[in-house]
Amino acid sequence: MMRTHTCGDLRAAHIDQTVTLCGWVQNRRDHGGIIFIDLRDRYGLTQVTFDPDLCGAAAHEQANRIRSEWVLKVTGTVKSRGDRKNPNLATGEIELFVTGLEILNQAATPPFEIDDHVKVSEEPRLKSRFLDLRRAPMQRNLITRHQVMQVVRRYFDANQFLEVETPTLCKYTPGGARNFLVPSRMQPGSFYAMAESPQLFKQLLMVGGYDRYIQIARCYRDEDLRNDRQPEFTQIDLEMSFIDMDDIMDMGEGMARQVWREVLGFELPAKFRRMTWTEGMLKYGSDKPDLRFGLEIVDLTDWAPTSGFSVFQSAVANKGVVRAINAKGASEQLSRRTLDALTEQAKGLGAKGLAWIKIGADPAKAEDWQGPAAKNITPEARAELGRRLGVGPGDVLFFGADREKTVCTVLGGIRLELGRNLLKLARQDDWQFLWIHSAPLFEWSEEANAFVANHHPFTCPYPEHLDALTTDPGSVLSKSYDMVLNGNEIGGGSIRIHDAATQSKVFAALGISPEDAQRKFGFLLHALSFGAPPHGGMAFGLDRLVMLITGAESIRDVIAFPKNQRGRDEMLDCPTPVSDRQLKDLHIVTAAPAAATAP
Repeated sequence: MMRTHTCGDLRAAHIDQTVTLCGWVQNRRDHGGIIFIDLRDRYGLTQVTFDPDLCGAAAHEQANRIRSEWVLKVTGTVKSRGDRKNPNLATGEIELFVTGLEILNQAATPPFEIDDHVKVSEEPRLKSRFLDLRRAPMQRNLITRHQVMQVVRRYFDANQFLEVETPTLCKYTPGGARNFLVPSRMQPGSFYAMAESPQLFKQLLMVGGYDRYIQIARCYRDEDLRNDRQPEFTQIDLEMSFIDMDDIMDMGEGMARQVWREVLGFELPAKFRRMTWTEGMLKYGSDKPDLRFGLEIVDLTDWAPTSGFSVFQSAVANKGVVRAINAKGASEQLSRRTLDALTEQAKGLGAKGLAWIKIGADPAKAEDWQGPAAKNITPEARAELGRRLGVGPGDVLFFGADREKTVCTVLGGIRLELGRNLLKLARQDDWQFLWIHSAPLFEWSEEANAFVANHHPFTCPYPEHLDALTTDPGSVLSKSYDMVLNGNEIGGGSIRIHDAATQSKVFAALGISPEDAQRKFGFLLHALSFGAPPHGGMAFGLDRLVMLITGAESIRDVIAFPKNQRGRDEMLDCPTPVSDRQLKDLHIVTAAPAAATAP
C-alpha cells in the first residue's frame, strides 16, 4: 500500500508516529515560509505542514508550486497543534510535518471549487461529475447509499430471502410505463424491452417454489423526468409466497426500522400507521399524505345545500363535493397577495378558483368573517361551519367545490403548500411513515376512454368484489399497499392474482381479449395453470429512500452518474447518433435526420 493511514485517521494517539498519506490538495496557504496544505480523501482531511528546516529545500520548493486538486503522497511525523486545534475537524488535534513529498499527479484548474460551502449549479456538476464526486456532500450521500444497501441485504438474508438476478432484456408487455426498446441483430425487426421492473419474473419465481425472493434491481423507464425520477433507477424488489397483506407490510416495516436504526441511529415505532386509500383521499386529498402536520380536509358536502352560497350548492347539485381546510391561526402569515397566489395555484391544479374566508378576532361576529365566500353564507350555516371546522380567531378557511377528483387534487395541493412552505409546519427530521392500502383496482382514463390498471394488471382484487369486475369495475378494491414517508411514496406492492381464471377476468375488465391476453401474457397464464401459490410482494425505490434519508434535493444527488432532466448524460455527452453501418446491422432506418454524423 502507498499509504499507512487515510486523511481521516490521525488523532492525538498518533503523535510522534511516522506516517504516509495520499490524497488531493484541498487548499494551500503560505505563512511566511511555512506552507500549509489541507490534504483530502474520502475519509477526511489532514493539515500537512512544510517547514523548510524539516522537509528540506527541494520539497519546500515543490510545495510552493502545488495547487488545488494535485495528487500527493506525503510522509512525515504527526505533531500536536497545541492551542491551534481545530474543533470542527476530526483530525483537528494534529498536523503532519512533512519529511518526504511525491507529486503523484498535477491537475488543471477545476471548473468549480471542490468545497462543501460553494454553491454550484447542476449543469457543471453533471458535466464534470468525476470532480463533483470528490465533494464531501456527494461522498456522504454515496456512502449512505452503500450503508442502506448493506443493511437491506443483511436484513433479508436473516429472514431467509434468496437474492436472485432477473433479466434486463425481456419481452415488451403493455400496461405500465413506456419501455426502452433494444433492437435484436439476430432477430431482424424484433426488439427486446428493457425491464421496467422484475414484476413478472418474481411472480414466476414464486411459481418455481422460491418462496422468498429479493433483488436490488436496476430498472428502466422511458418517462419524462423530474427530481425523483430517472430513466434508469434501482429498486429493492421482494416477493413472498403463502402470505397475506399484513405479512408483506410487517416485512417492509422491519426493513425500514433496521435501516433507520443502523444508518441514522433513529428508532422508528414498532407499528406504522395504516390507512385506506379512501381515507387518505378524503382527509388529505392524496394517496401519499404527508402526516408531519395536520390541516386535515373536512367533508362539507351534506352542509353545502343549506349554506346559502350558490357555488357550493351548484357543486353538490351537479354530483360534486364540497370540502374545506382550516389553517388554524394563520391569518397574519397569509396576506392577500399570498391568498391570490394560492388561488392561481388552485386554478393550475384544475379548479375554477379558490374560495377562502379569513376569521377575525371574534368568530361569533359576522363582520369578522371576511373573504369571497363569507358574505354569502347564512348565519345558521356559518354557525354550523364554525362548529365543524373548529373555527377560532385568526383562522383561514379554504374550500373546494367541484368533482371529487378535482377537489382532492386542489385541496391536497393547497394543503401541502400551506404545511411545507407557507406555514413551515413540516420538519425534516420528523419521520412519519404510514401504509396506504386497498386502492381501487382500476382508474378511469379520459385519454383511453376506458378503465386502466391502477397499479398493474396482476394485482389481486378483494374476493367479495369479483362479481363487480364485469358490472361495476370502478368500485373494485385491490389488495394493494404503498409505504409513504413524509408525503413520498417510497415503496408499493400488492397481493398478486395466482389463478388463471381470476387473471383472465381482470384482463377482460381491462378490455384485453383472450387472444390478446395469450399473445401478450400467455407465458404468465401458462405458469399460473401449474399450481401457482398465493403470493405477493413490493418494491422500494432505493434512490428515493436514500434521497429522503440524506435530505438531498434530488435523486440525482444520490446516484453516482445520473442523467439530467432531459435524459442526457452531460459527462459522456449521450445519447448520440450511431453510424449507418450500425443501423444497417440492426435493420433500422431512422425517420428523423441525425443531429450529427457518427464515425
